[in-house]
Amino acid sequence: MGLAAAAALLSACGSASLDAGSDHPHGPLPVDERNPVIVSNDGPHDNWQGEFAMTMASAGHMQLSAIVVNATAYYPSIDSNMQGWRAMAAAARASGMRNIPDPIASIAPLLQRPADGNIDETTPNRSEGALLILDTARRLSRPLRPIVVATGGELTDIADAYLIDHSVVDQVVVVSSLGHTVGSIAKIIAGGQTYPLQTTPGAIMNWPNGDLDPWADEIVARKFRYVQVNAYYDQQSDITPALATMLPANPFGAWIRSKVSTIYPSPVAVDQNSIIASILPHFTLDLFHASADRVPPAGQVPSLSSSPSGNIWIVPRGDNAAATALFWQALKDPATF
Repeated sequence: MGLAAAAALLSACGSASLDAGSDHPHGPLPVDERNPVIVSNDGPHDNWQGEFAMTMASAGHMQLSAIVVNATAYYPSIDSNMQGWRAMAAAARASGMRNIPDPIASIAPLLQRPADGNIDETTPNRSEGALLILDTARRLSRPLRPIVVATGGELTDIADAYLIDHSVVDQVVVVSSLGHTVGSIAKIIAGGQTYPLQTTPGAIMNWPNGDLDPWADEIVARKFRYVQVNAYYDQQSDITPALATMLPANPFGAWIRSKVSTIYPSPVAVDQNSIIASILPHFTLDLFHASADRVPPAGQVPSLSSSPSGNIWIVPRGDNAAATALFWQALKDPATF
């Protein structure tokens, strides 16, 4: 997609500073570019989630309310993770970018499944991230405009927020880049022949990211409005070494150039899709509703089955070419800086 087409799409999406028109979402998901967003992640180097969020926030196309940083099995050093996110934010501010919150560290041990599988018997962490989610929701959430927690890592802080205050589920929509979609075919065998009866789409909250805290996954899938974005793509093509020479000549451009060689190939950690799906109403190309299946055994991730009235939205395919074009349009726009 060319920059002219990207500009037209961005214009259609509107600006985070505007709230014109209906209070209904602008696209098929329960949130759009008008919802305040909390970014939650671990390491800052393997994807473009932070850069996309900061660029869109500075350009006025989303309200980036907070950045929460965890340590996970993938990136176990909270100090290293925080150092990276702080360096990213500092590069953005030094380049004149606006609306960039300070990253906060959240110490969030994995949540432990009670022996009886009762979610409400789970011991909360009362982590910094969970308390920030609750505070942000109380301040910024509106009945028709909940906040978004857009994740590229574990769901521990979000589940912890529920354990502290159950009412948070009315104030938050969780949008996550994790897991995979699946399709199961029910069959009958008659006269030696196998006949498909129906194809039922579903999903599983597994690797990448969904494997980090399975019990937190279960809490989020059962209690929250939850969007699982499985529209994986080749994120290494967003900014290739050749394209990196076209980045702005400022500290933020230098920060991005330093990351080009560390970006993981799809489907590993395409974390920016949680931001993209949240703020670009026309991103979602395929969609189905789902609900969590029965509670899995301890240590196993939840599976999600198609359910027209379910509390879960599954996005198997998205317009990442348009999102990449919008990213580049904002990076090349002097007004962003």
